[in-house]
Amino acid sequence: MRDHGGDLDRARATYGGADWIDLSTGINPVPYPMPDLPHHAIAALPTAQDIAALEGAAARAYGTGAQVAALAGAQGAIQLVPRLRPVRRAAVLSPSYNEHAASLSAQGWEVEAVASPTDMAGADLAVVVNPNNPDGRCWTPEEMAALADRVGLLVVDESFADPHPELSLAPRLAHMGERAIVLRSFGKFYGLAGLRLGFAIGGTETVAAIRALAGPWAVSGPAIVAGTAALTDATWRAACCARLADDSARLDALAVAAGWGLVGGTALFRTYDAGNARAAQERLARAAIWTRIFPYSDGWIRLGLPGSEAAWQRLRAALPGAT
Repeated sequence: MRDHGGDLDRARATYGGADWIDLSTGINPVPYPMPDLPHHAIAALPTAQDIAALEGAAARAYGTGAQVAALAGAQGAIQLVPRLRPVRRAAVLSPSYNEHAASLSAQGWEVEAVASPTDMAGADLAVVVNPNNPDGRCWTPEEMAALADRVGLLVVDESFADPHPELSLAPRLAHMGERAIVLRSFGKFYGLAGLRLGFAIGGTETVAAIRALAGPWAVSGPAIVAGTAALTDATWRAACCARLADDSARLDALAVAAGWGLVGGTALFRTYDAGNARAAQERLARAAIWTRIFPYSDGWIRLGLPGSEAAWQRLRAALPGAT
């Protein structure tokens, strides 16, 4: 089932109201300040030089010497991955972001859901989301590099890794040939998801194949301008990571006070066991706060971070046990 967060249309249709707080995604609610757009970013096709500058900024931000291809979000890469190898057998760490298995199945792959990377040995293609969405499980770069030796192609989706750079395989990819690729999302950490920007990082042949599949203008002019500016802004990145760490701890404290148990998460979202997830979601929805629940768990509910003090106070008042 390809269900997703961010579906406020459904929330409004079900519960009414207009002044919603959307906590159903893991998108940074305090985005990078959008730079002014030069005329050519809108009026002209992106140039090869502009795209190369963006990809160079991404390589430096992610600490990699491997090849980098800019794409329309990490989702753009997910749609292309099934076409990188002959259709055979894939293993996908589960539960996780459901587009990986869905995209592979749509291209004819035999997809096996596995509970641990150790269960992936021998797969022709293996997908690990690190840190994982929604439970926050994570693995070291050493573990991911060892896994790459046991599968045909390892795909590591690091869409939520920006606040957790110690987990990234990207710095090792330049020495791993064509055995692994890393996918990165720009929009989640930088809070500009509507730009639709992400990256695939890997060996020369693999990234060349991704470029060919994506076509000549895979990213927009506005995405190039904003992405290049944000990825080179180390000061903003450090301040953002500190704020996210504080806010995720604050959210945990509210949830624990409400009687929920922490399942896990990242600095951009937290997942809790609320006992009855649907009832918890409905309680918050009556206060016009939208959250994410999952078809495979009766208890899990995932919350992104509020983006303002007013939103924090609304959430606090809507949670069970609020005083």
